[in-house]
Amino acid sequence: MTPIHFSILLFFIGLYGVVNKNNLIKKIIGLTILNGSTVLFFISIGYFENGIAPIFQKDMLKNPVPVMVNPVPQALMLTAIVIGVSVTALALALIVKIYEEYKNLDIQQLSKE
Repeated sequence: MTPIHFSILLFFIGLYGVVNKNNLIKKIIGLTILNGSTVLFFISIGYFENGIAPIFQKDMLKNPVPVMVNPVPQALMLTAIVIGVSVTALALALIVKIYEEYKNLDIQQLSKE
């Protein structure tokens, strides 16, 4: 199974958790899985078989440059990881406040109150 196929599988697992679960914690876990799947997908797109690290050296100017791994998806996904962790932390803090107020984390029961 290639990393792209695995990321698509993870995406659907996370989407299932977000859509079909009623517990807020399980929805946040699904969102975290979705975030991880998109990061894996974009990093695997930028990967090339037998590619080298995108670090230029003096001798590369004289010799033809071999295939290099694309660094742009890696840099963007590093930012996406930081944003995903921040969103997860904020969501968990809100869930703690919801639980303190209502003593419940089920969305269907919370919508009735």
